[in-house]
Amino acid sequence: MQTTAQPPAELQRIALLVEAELLQLGDFLALLDREEAVLIKGDTDALLAIANEKNERYRQLQRLTDERSRLLGRAALTSADAAMRTLFGNLPRVLVRWDELVSAARQARDRNALNGKLILERMAGNQAALSILLSAANHPQLYDADGLSKPTGGGRMLGSA
Repeated sequence: MQTTAQPPAELQRIALLVEAELLQLGDFLALLDREEAVLIKGDTDALLAIANEKNERYRQLQRLTDERSRLLGRAALTSADAAMRTLFGNLPRVLVRWDELVSAARQARDRNALNGKLILERMAGNQAALSILLSAANHPQLYDADGLSKPTGGGRMLGSA
Protein backbone atom coordinates (compact mmCIF):
# COMPACT_ATOMS: atom_id res chain seq x y z
CA MET A 1 0.00 0.00 0.00
CA GLN A 2 1.59 3.25 -1.16
CA THR A 3 0.99 6.29 1.05
CA THR A 4 2.32 9.75 1.27
CA ALA A 5 4.10 10.73 4.46
CA GLN A 6 1.62 12.01 6.99
CA PRO A 7 2.33 15.20 8.88
CA PRO A 8 2.92 14.46 12.59
CA ALA A 9 -0.06 16.64 13.53
CA GLU A 10 -2.41 14.48 11.44
CA LEU A 11 -0.97 11.27 12.88
CA GLN A 12 -1.46 12.66 16.36
CA ARG A 13 -5.02 13.69 15.49
CA ILE A 14 -5.80 10.15 14.25
CA ALA A 15 -4.31 8.63 17.41
CA LEU A 16 -6.38 11.00 19.55
CA LEU A 17 -9.50 10.09 17.59
CA VAL A 18 -8.85 6.42 18.33
CA GLU A 19 -8.62 7.26 22.05
CA ALA A 20 -11.81 9.30 21.90
CA GLU A 21 -13.65 6.55 20.03
CA LEU A 22 -12.49 3.98 22.57
CA LEU A 23 -13.78 6.10 25.45
CA GLN A 24 -17.11 6.72 23.72
CA LEU A 25 -17.43 3.05 22.87
CA GLY A 26 -16.83 2.13 26.52
CA ASP A 27 -19.71 4.42 27.49
CA PHE A 28 -21.83 2.92 24.71
CA LEU A 29 -21.14 -0.60 25.99
CA ALA A 30 -22.15 0.45 29.50
CA LEU A 31 -25.37 1.86 28.04
CA LEU A 32 -26.03 -1.43 26.25
CA ASP A 33 -25.57 -3.21 29.59
CA ARG A 34 -28.18 -0.90 31.15
CA GLU A 35 -30.51 -1.50 28.23
CA GLU A 36 -30.20 -5.27 28.64
CA ALA A 37 -30.93 -5.03 32.37
CA VAL A 38 -34.01 -2.89 31.69
CA LEU A 39 -35.21 -5.32 29.02
CA ILE A 40 -34.81 -8.30 31.33
CA LYS A 41 -36.55 -6.44 34.14
CA GLY A 42 -39.35 -5.40 31.80
CA ASP A 43 -39.10 -1.70 32.64
CA THR A 44 -40.46 -0.38 29.36
CA ASP A 45 -40.70 3.19 30.64
CA ALA A 46 -36.90 3.38 30.98
CA LEU A 47 -36.39 2.09 27.43
CA LEU A 48 -37.34 5.38 25.76
CA ALA A 49 -34.74 7.36 27.69
CA ILE A 50 -32.11 4.71 26.96
CA ALA A 51 -33.02 4.68 23.27
CA ASN A 52 -32.60 8.46 23.08
CA GLU A 53 -29.25 8.31 24.86
CA LYS A 54 -28.17 5.40 22.66
CA ASN A 55 -28.97 7.38 19.51
CA GLU A 56 -27.00 10.38 20.77
CA ARG A 57 -23.99 8.24 21.68
CA TYR A 58 -24.15 6.57 18.28
CA ARG A 59 -24.11 9.96 16.56
CA GLN A 60 -21.07 11.00 18.62
CA LEU A 61 -19.27 7.79 17.71
CA GLN A 62 -20.17 8.24 14.06
CA ARG A 63 -18.72 11.77 14.01
CA LEU A 64 -15.43 10.49 15.43
CA THR A 65 -15.32 7.59 12.96
CA ASP A 66 -16.13 9.92 10.06
CA GLU A 67 -13.33 12.28 11.07
CA ARG A 68 -10.82 9.42 11.33
CA SER A 69 -11.97 8.07 7.94
CA ARG A 70 -11.61 11.54 6.41
CA LEU A 71 -8.03 11.85 7.66
CA LEU A 72 -7.17 8.36 6.42
CA GLY A 73 -8.79 9.17 3.08
CA ARG A 74 -6.57 12.22 2.69
CA ALA A 75 -3.61 9.84 2.97
CA ALA A 76 -5.18 7.71 0.19
CA LEU A 77 -5.79 4.87 2.67
CA THR A 78 -9.08 3.07 2.32
CA SER A 79 -9.07 0.07 4.69
CA ALA A 80 -9.15 1.38 8.24
CA ASP A 81 -7.34 -1.61 9.74
CA ALA A 82 -4.62 -1.76 7.09
CA ALA A 83 -4.24 2.03 7.20
CA MET A 84 -3.81 2.08 10.96
CA ARG A 85 -1.21 -0.69 10.78
CA THR A 86 0.64 1.15 8.01
CA LEU A 87 0.58 4.55 9.68
CA PHE A 88 1.31 3.39 13.23
CA GLY A 89 3.54 0.36 12.61
CA ASN A 90 6.29 2.05 14.63
CA LEU A 91 3.96 3.06 17.46
CA PRO A 92 2.81 -0.18 19.10
CA ARG A 93 0.89 1.64 21.84
CA VAL A 94 -1.39 3.24 19.25
CA LEU A 95 -1.87 -0.15 17.57
CA VAL A 96 -2.80 -1.73 20.91
CA ARG A 97 -5.45 0.96 21.41
CA TRP A 98 -6.64 0.39 17.83
CA ASP A 99 -7.00 -3.35 18.50
CA GLU A 100 -8.95 -2.54 21.68
CA LEU A 101 -11.22 -0.26 19.66
CA VAL A 102 -11.87 -2.96 17.05
CA SER A 103 -12.61 -5.48 19.81
CA ALA A 104 -14.94 -3.06 21.64
CA ALA A 105 -16.76 -2.32 18.37
CA ARG A 106 -17.37 -6.05 17.87
CA GLN A 107 -18.64 -6.35 21.45
CA ALA A 108 -21.00 -3.41 20.91
CA ARG A 109 -22.29 -4.96 17.69
CA ASP A 110 -22.93 -8.28 19.43
CA ARG A 111 -24.53 -6.70 22.52
CA ASN A 112 -26.75 -4.50 20.36
CA ALA A 113 -27.85 -7.58 18.37
CA LEU A 114 -28.64 -9.43 21.62
CA ASN A 115 -30.67 -6.49 22.92
CA GLY A 116 -32.48 -6.36 19.59
CA LYS A 117 -33.47 -10.02 20.05
CA LEU A 118 -34.68 -9.28 23.58
CA ILE A 119 -36.79 -6.42 22.23
CA LEU A 120 -38.26 -8.68 19.53
CA GLU A 121 -39.11 -11.32 22.15
CA ARG A 122 -40.79 -8.72 24.34
CA MET A 123 -42.71 -7.38 21.35
CA ALA A 124 -43.82 -10.92 20.42
CA GLY A 125 -45.07 -11.45 23.97
CA ASN A 126 -46.92 -8.14 23.89
CA GLN A 127 -48.40 -8.99 20.49
CA ALA A 128 -49.60 -12.37 21.79
CA ALA A 129 -51.21 -10.73 24.82
CA LEU A 130 -52.85 -8.11 22.60
CA SER A 131 -54.16 -10.83 20.27
CA ILE A 132 -55.71 -12.63 23.23
CA LEU A 133 -57.35 -9.41 24.42
CA LEU A 134 -58.65 -8.57 20.96
CA SER A 135 -59.92 -12.11 20.54
CA ALA A 136 -61.70 -11.90 23.89
CA ALA A 137 -63.25 -8.59 22.84
CA ASN A 138 -64.82 -10.31 19.84
CA HIS A 139 -66.47 -12.90 22.09
CA PRO A 140 -68.93 -11.16 24.37
CA GLN A 141 -68.95 -12.31 27.97
CA LEU A 142 -71.86 -14.59 28.74
CA TYR A 143 -73.79 -14.60 32.03
CA ASP A 144 -75.86 -17.29 33.71
CA ALA A 145 -79.29 -16.83 35.33
CA ASP A 146 -77.65 -15.61 38.57
CA GLY A 147 -75.71 -12.90 36.73
CA LEU A 148 -72.34 -14.66 37.08
CA SER A 149 -70.00 -14.62 34.14
CA LYS A 150 -69.33 -17.80 32.24
CA PRO A 151 -66.30 -18.27 29.98
CA THR A 152 -68.18 -20.22 27.30
CA GLY A 153 -71.71 -20.73 26.08
CA GLY A 154 -74.65 -22.05 28.08
CA GLY A 155 -76.08 -18.74 29.20
CA ARG A 156 -77.68 -15.66 27.75
CA MET A 157 -75.76 -12.60 26.63
CA LEU A 158 -76.45 -9.64 28.85
CA GLY A 159 -79.29 -7.61 27.44
CA SER A 160 -80.71 -10.39 25.31
CA ALA A 161 -84.13 -11.91 25.77
